[in-house]
Amino acid sequence: MDNRDPTDPLFDALRAEMAKLDAPRGVEKELLQAFARQFPQKKRWYRTLALKRWALAGGLSTAVTALTVFGLVLHNPRLIADPDAGSRALVSRDGGGGLFIALESPERIESEPAPRVVETEVSRSSLASLGIPLTPENAGDTVKAEMLLGADGQPLAVRLTSIN
Repeated sequence: MDNRDPTDPLFDALRAEMAKLDAPRGVEKELLQAFARQFPQKKRWYRTLALKRWALAGGLSTAVTALTVFGLVLHNPRLIADPDAGSRALVSRDGGGGLFIALESPERIESEPAPRVVETEVSRSSLASLGIPLTPENAGDTVKAEMLLGADGQPLAVRLTSIN
C-alpha cells in the first residue's frame, strides 16, 4: 500500500509538469484518421447491405410466408379427401350453400343401419371449435343445422344451412 501524502510537494511538481504537456486541439482526431488510412478495415458483410435491400428481403419473405399459409389453409389434407382414394371429404359444401361437417369417420357413417336427420338450431359459440367464424357481435346468434344421428343418438354429421 502506498503511504504517500497526495499533498506532497513532489506530487505538486508532477502535476504542474503534466499540465504543461497539453496536446493541441484536434491532434487525437488527426492521429485516428491517419491510423485508419494506414490500416483500413474491411467492412463487415452486414454493413454492406443497405436498408432498402433489408426492407425488400423482409417484405418478400413476409409475402412468401403469407402465401404459404394461405395455400395450406385452402388445401388442408385432413379436411379434403383424396379423390383417388375413393373416400368422402370430412368437410364439404353442398349445392345449396350449406356446410356439411362429418363428426365421425365416413366408414362409421356408412355403416350406420338407420340414421335419422333432426333439424335444430345450434349456438354459434358451440360451433367455433369446428372453424365457424365467431365475433363478439354474433356470439349469441344461432345457426340452423341438420344433424345426422345414429341409432344410439350420437351425432354422426352436421349440415349447417345458414352460416352467414
